[in-house]
Amino acid sequence: MTQNTTQDTVRNSARGMTVVVTGATGRTGGRVARAAEAAGLTVRAASRATGFDWRSPSTWADTLRGADAAYLAYPTDIGAPEAAATVGTLAREAVGLGVRRLVLLSSRGEERARPAEEALRESGADWTVVQAAWFAQNLSEGPLVEELRLGGELVFPAGEGLREPFVDVRDIADVVVTALTSGARWVGQDVDVTGPRLLTWAEAVAEAGAAAGRRLTYRAVPLDQYRERLVGFGLPAEEADFLVELFGELLDGHNAHVTDGVRRVLGREPRDFSDFAGEAARAGVWGSASAEAQV
Repeated sequence: MTQNTTQDTVRNSARGMTVVVTGATGRTGGRVARAAEAAGLTVRAASRATGFDWRSPSTWADTLRGADAAYLAYPTDIGAPEAAATVGTLAREAVGLGVRRLVLLSSRGEERARPAEEALRESGADWTVVQAAWFAQNLSEGPLVEELRLGGELVFPAGEGLREPFVDVRDIADVVVTALTSGARWVGQDVDVTGPRLLTWAEAVAEAGAAAGRRLTYRAVPLDQYRERLVGFGLPAEEADFLVELFGELLDGHNAHVTDGVRRVLGREPRDFSDFAGEAARAGVWGSASAEAQV
């Protein structure tokens, strides 16, 4: 199936469909909302700004009632201890309100995420789980970008040679919208999405620097040192412990392979990291060689 044919199918299936997008102001939710609107869906944003709070079940019904589908992105990490119970409860409430079509964003190769995925499967929903690799946009949005822009260096516990198939969040959004609007095609399936090639973290950072016209470097540190760094930045110790344990699970090399998930769902190849880097650099995310010279 060609990309145009896939897009036409999505548009035709989306007519009159209302989708709740949790985290609609976040990294994935914002892009899911835009992709859904572009496909002709009516988007109902779900965030604290609109009165929806994952931690307050009393806020859920008003957002879910009358919708046809929902995109679920848990606000911290899908492997957090409370995520399974919360996802399961929300999914059951959604089904009870007639919102049977649910797509959950999960993490690729994260065993801690399995209880939340299973809670969705057992909810009675017509579910799809999108299991994503590390986002390319983690290098252009959020806390890591400040290290690169201001200091020219990324410090992270991913080792020297660990390879990752960074995925563009826009591809995740397109996969989610296609899954939501393709009838039964992707119901009851896990979709593992990655970028098209493997990069070490040092290679990814170097590509970002080349696109920005300045030298950006990567420095690997052990997990215990990274924990100390997080606590030094003001992160509570228990949150730092959780992140370090999570990174220890995810950054062991078992995810160092690409998949065909994006191609199977969208009928096209995933966006390459170089495309992401070029666009982020043109937006000035990492500064420039001239700005670096002034530091």
